Amino acid sequence: MLVVACIKQVPDTTQVQIDPVTNTLIRDGIPFIINPYDSHALEESLRLKDSHGFKAVALSMGPPNAEATLRKALALGADRSILLSDRVFGGADTLSTSNVIAAAIRKLGEQEEVGIVFCGKQTIDGDTAQVGPGIAVRLGYSQLTLVDRIEKIDMVQKTIVVRRKLEGRYEVVEARLPAMITVVRELNRPRYPTVPMRLSSAKAQVECWSNEQLQLDVNSVGLKGSPTWVSRIFSPERQEGEIIGDGMTDPVGAANLLLDRLIDGDMLAV
Repeated sequence: MLVVACIKQVPDTTQVQIDPVTNTLIRDGIPFIINPYDSHALEESLRLKDSHGFKAVALSMGPPNAEATLRKALALGADRSILLSDRVFGGADTLSTSNVIAAAIRKLGEQEEVGIVFCGKQTIDGDTAQVGPGIAVRLGYSQLTLVDRIEKIDMVQKTIVVRRKLEGRYEVVEARLPAMITVVRELNRPRYPTVPMRLSSAKAQVECWSNEQLQLDVNSVGLKGSPTWVSRIFSPERQEGEIIGDGMTDPVGAANLLLDRLIDGDMLAV
């Protein structure tokens, strides 16, 4: 049975800058990394490989240079890495992206049964959290989001029990396999590749699937299949800060001043 980890190559947002004239990202010299949430998705797929004998597949959609990200997945222990790359996939929004990835998972399912699909809860470049649920809907999989713990997997009954991290509480849910799971950082701690695995991954094959393999309608993918697009991107202006009171010598007075200011601004319930 396959466990698929959907990972994305994203720009390191700690080093991203915006051109003040064009309001677009300055990409020159910006390093690319695995989306941090996706690192936890990949790690959990490898843990299920170790504990339950799943075959781990890393899947990514992106330009040819995203091969480096998938090679890292092989170095960590993935059995296969597949890059979905084609010019017709370019300019995709979340709907179009989920169409392509779902089609690839469906094709994988023709080769071997897919049990679980992991995604990070969101990407740091888009922050929409829409692709994982979009994949689940298109494949008809059980949808489990914001998971911070895998409680139990029953391979005979084909069920899974997970814990979801919600605001102020947790929720334990049982669902049927196959399932699509989006994960949060608390789920695990990603491993580091060993030197032998790094050397082995340098020679390993990263499979590349284009639309020739997926046979999708070109009007349903890429820019043509995207009902949404980014018209402008900009860096929000920050207002100048203000120091209220003297927190060093009179912390209680400073705290009271802050409370009064928050109440006056209708930012606190009284």
